[in-house]
Amino acid sequence: MAGTLFLYLGSGLIIIWGIAHLMPTRSIVKGFGVISKENTLIITMDWIAEGMTMIFIGLLILCVTLISGSANIGSVVVYRLCFGMLVLLAILSFFTGARTSILPMKICPFVKLLVAASLIPNMV
Repeated sequence: MAGTLFLYLGSGLIIIWGIAHLMPTRSIVKGFGVISKENTLIITMDWIAEGMTMIFIGLLILCVTLISGSANIGSVVVYRLCFGMLVLLAILSFFTGARTSILPMKICPFVKLLVAASLIPNMV
């Protein structure tokens, strides 16, 4: 029961973090100053893709848990895959965005790792 609560909390957190990631996209891109149109499009695409990825992971965890339950073997596989993806995203964030002076970027890897940790009780 507690493990399922962690799933709901973790999925909610990563969904909210993903939405919060999307909100400042325009100002983040403008913060790069005058850059080429191609670079603007690439930065915009990357910023939106990461936010959408986090939202998708959260929705996937939420939907699988609601539909199949947390003990179903299919659910366990989904939790393991989402765990792996969140850890990889956290590592990427740690070596890139977290090295900036922007506080939310510094926090990002830890949020991803926290959500990944919320999956552990249900991965066995």
